[in-house]
Amino acid sequence: MVILFGGLNNKSIIINLFMSKNIKLNMSRRIRRTPYTNRVEEHGVSDFTVVNHMLLPKGFKNSIEEDYWHLNKEVQIWDVSCQRQVQISGPDALKLVQKMTPRSLKNMEIGKCFYIPILNENAGMINDPVLLKLEDDMFWISIADSDILLWAKGYALGLNLDVKIIEPDVYPLAIQGPKSEKLLIDIFGEDIKKIKFFNFRIVDFMGTKQIIARSGYSKQDGFEIYFKTHEKYFDNVEMGEKLWDTIWEAGQKFNISPGCPNLIDRIEGGLMSYGNDFTIENNPLECNLEKYCKKDVSHDFIGKSALSKIHNDGIKQKMKGITFEGEPCYGIGQPLPVFSKDNKRIGQITSGIYSPRVKKNIGLSMILKDYWDEGRDIIVQTLNGQKTNGTITSLPFPD
Repeated sequence: MVILFGGLNNKSIIINLFMSKNIKLNMSRRIRRTPYTNRVEEHGVSDFTVVNHMLLPKGFKNSIEEDYWHLNKEVQIWDVSCQRQVQISGPDALKLVQKMTPRSLKNMEIGKCFYIPILNENAGMINDPVLLKLEDDMFWISIADSDILLWAKGYALGLNLDVKIIEPDVYPLAIQGPKSEKLLIDIFGEDIKKIKFFNFRIVDFMGTKQIIARSGYSKQDGFEIYFKTHEKYFDNVEMGEKLWDTIWEAGQKFNISPGCPNLIDRIEGGLMSYGNDFTIENNPLECNLEKYCKKDVSHDFIGKSALSKIHNDGIKQKMKGITFEGEPCYGIGQPLPVFSKDNKRIGQITSGIYSPRVKKNIGLSMILKDYWDEGRDIIVQTLNGQKTNGTITSLPFPD
């Protein structure tokens, strides 16, 4: 088993528990297991990382490429409990959530999911979660790896808002791949077909109400079950395992496999990773999120004046795709420098891997304005110090 810890400068420390029996990851309330961790271990998990103080599986027995092709053709079950929920409820819930994002929530209906940038006072990205509207006065913010719970509590106190903010016991389980709809229809019925992209419905499981959204961290069709524990079940791990087992057993005829967010699929789809591809130092316009940050919105939000200035002044860099030559890349442990043809440093690849579909190495990189034109030839310095030819591309990567 390999445990991956996020470290300084987005590097990783890799601890191989098979290589040294004396190295252990001591579980505690700071690094939490999930209701599915037992099942994940039984299915041969090989790697974990820690996101939001919770275990996230990062690999199983298959290679990343084998996992990629399976995800493209079949169906997989992912433990993504690390997508913690920040629940905001009360008379001022909408007011607070709207204050936190430049995306207008005016026309958001119950049952909708919105992708929302959350900014600080300088318009720096502090999270890029999915927002679910459960009731007119209740929202879940399904967060990436940063502490929005305390951020929301701070603003609620500062603005003297009438809200309640908690982290509910919700453990998302993703069902991803082209056969995901058929699998969930077998379990929950034909109403699954009625769930549109970035919408959710409530279904029954073991006498409890559970949310299923048509969403997920892949470019394939898929769903996320926002499994919520219930007070009538004392052992919520047992209940979570029953959900896993129900899906696993029904999935046998669809060739189901345990899986996790796949790096090839993610990069091809242009799906960014907070803390890796962009950080608090980046604004949403650099991250291609213009459609969620329109210039002339009427509502007030944190960072509005700073974002308005960026709109007027323009951005200096932007997230782009890159294809590059050389030996197949199987993931990078640190950023790869990117240079112009005249040897000027113009960016760095923060996520990179070989794509069997594109048949080249591909990566995500913030590229300086004068060099971000698609089709421009650039140079990438690989981990061994060698320089290889590359090209700026659009996102998602073209077929």
